[in-house]
Amino acid sequence: QVQLAESGGGLVQAGGSLRLSCAASGLTFNYYAMGWFRQAPGKVREFVAAINWRGSSTGYADSVKGRFTSSRDNAKNTVYLQMYSLKPGDTAVYHCAAQRTYGLLSESSAYGYWGQGTQVTVAS
Repeated sequence: QVQLAESGGGLVQAGGSLRLSCAASGLTFNYYAMGWFRQAPGKVREFVAAINWRGSSTGYADSVKGRFTSSRDNAKNTVYLQMYSLKPGDTAVYHCAAQRTYGLLSESSAYGYWGQGTQVTVAS
């Protein structure tokens, strides 16, 4: 079955950087668009970033634009989220998601597969 496994989260000081990874298995990875979402305690899940099947197109939430970059390595079945200039407001559980499509998806309801998430905590 399809499995998505995030890693790379942790505790970082404000202004620091982290790179999240999401390893996919059980699917033909290069048929799938990938997304990153986050959910902070007491808040709804929100879109962070999306990348199309071959990495040629990306999209970002306004709150992370210019600070976060998504990329993918289809040979490794892995998608990445590089995060720079982290702020306390970025603290959340970050989830990756997958959907078989050639497009770019920013709605969580459009994704059929989800990972368990990795915690990112940004200390002020």
